[in-house]
Amino acid sequence: MTTEPDSPVRPGGSGWLRPLGSTGLTVSAIAAGGGPIGGMPELFGYDTPEDRALEVVAAIAASSIRMIDTANGYSGGRSEERIGAALEALPGHDLLVATKVDAKDGDYSGDRVRASVDESRSRLRMDVLPLVHLHDPEFHPDAGFERPGGAIEALVALREQGVIGHLGLAGGHRPTMERLLATGEFEVLLTHSRSTLLDRTADPLIDDARSRGLGVVNAAVLGGGLLASRSAKPLYGFRPARPEVLEAAAALHDLADEHGIALADAAVQASVRDERVDATVVGFSRPERVPRLLASLAAPIPAVFWERADELMPDPSAWLDAA
Repeated sequence: MTTEPDSPVRPGGSGWLRPLGSTGLTVSAIAAGGGPIGGMPELFGYDTPEDRALEVVAAIAASSIRMIDTANGYSGGRSEERIGAALEALPGHDLLVATKVDAKDGDYSGDRVRASVDESRSRLRMDVLPLVHLHDPEFHPDAGFERPGGAIEALVALREQGVIGHLGLAGGHRPTMERLLATGEFEVLLTHSRSTLLDRTADPLIDDARSRGLGVVNAAVLGGGLLASRSAKPLYGFRPARPEVLEAAAALHDLADEHGIALADAAVQASVRDERVDATVVGFSRPERVPRLLASLAAPIPAVFWERADELMPDPSAWLDAA
């Protein structure tokens, strides 16, 4: 991880706004995740009422965060619907809204991609979607994304038509991501759970993306909860965590306690300070959590913490995409 431990990135300060690769888009170091805005209780263990969700979006828009990340499939479209409704009530906002196309009933064809984009445009109340990712391709190994008439060809055509501004690839499984990035059609990489204090699977992928001028977005830096709370479910990357990962998470919490810091804050800071990462996605389910997170970025974390945290990293054999 390429970091500058003694130089925190402060909201509104130098390095807060960053170019998203060579897309021409500008993002903030923190991007707001749209998952909790839609609710997703099956994933997060709690729901977000609609009125609170609208308040969350308003709080994001009023903050120094300039990007919000959502997806067609989040809560059956509720995330996009709520974001669209909230932003329509905030004319003149300058938030960059990124979304993702999703399969439906196992269909991830070119036709499904076009339908997904139309659904997102309607829910978000936007004629042009500035950034659209192909979402979670690893769960659809037989979709034929690269084939003629497939999902990638459909997305490229929509970009050429001006319906989409830029194309991204959002997922986890590194071999799948490497294969699809090799098509040369994507401008942004969004990786999740694989560039954290517990797992560095995505390092070669990120390095390759940067070398080719792609923007890089890092998501799920709390690993699904293990780096946020000692009482989190024993999951990492949305699957049962290996014993080595659970042990390392517990040791990291001990280390954070020793230094009087919140491990969740350190996990976010580690990503924000990584010079290869343009935006780090953090989800918000309550409006008051927006200023709290932003304030935490300026909290000093001693160099010795980072050094010891690196020593506690699980062996690569325990990382998500190990054989």
